[in-house]
Amino acid sequence: MAELGIASEQPLKIALAKGRLLEQIIPLLESVGMAPAAADIQSRKLILPGPNGCQFLIIRAADVCTFVERGAADIGIVGRDLLLEARPNVYEPLDLGIGRCRLCVAAPADRPDPMALPAGSALKVATKYDHLAASFFQQRGVQAEIIHLYGSMELAPLVAMADCIVDLVETGGTLRANGLAEFATLFDISSRLIVNPASYALRKERIQPLIEQLRSAVEEQT
Repeated sequence: MAELGIASEQPLKIALAKGRLLEQIIPLLESVGMAPAAADIQSRKLILPGPNGCQFLIIRAADVCTFVERGAADIGIVGRDLLLEARPNVYEPLDLGIGRCRLCVAAPADRPDPMALPAGSALKVATKYDHLAASFFQQRGVQAEIIHLYGSMELAPLVAMADCIVDLVETGGTLRANGLAEFATLFDISSRLIVNPASYALRKERIQPLIEQLRSAVEEQT
């Protein structure tokens, strides 16, 4: 009967972002014995089985916050940029220290510094971080017309669609290749572990040990 009880227990669902961040997350999960199988990672499946009665949901990075906030996933790993932009109702118990980059204002290097504009000026800003960009410039008395883009942000100033961009920068290589320069940093970014509050309350005995295992693994790497 005990075995039936364990088997019938709902799996712990962990939301992971597709793409480059996933490649950095997997070694960390492997270090605590919680990674999906390599063959499953290479497949096109969106739900992957994992050890110790867990499942991995492989989704777009921008959707991780929503899946966790709404309880479709108990746990997620997501960049601080998306947490700051979406402001979901989730717990954020741990900075995993991976996916490090920065959220910056960038503009053509041969044009005036957008951060030197006097209060009352207006800028056209291309970004997918609408809230963060608008708030940043508002605090400086600059009115920002937000142009929402999903990618190829660097192109917007080059075709005069925007004066500057607000986007993630890791090495700055793409900016330099397109004649752009960084003029300000809004936030330093890294990936965070997030937890649905209801899931934590109901399944603390499963979730808290995983948090502590990951915390130990992160501390060993620093």
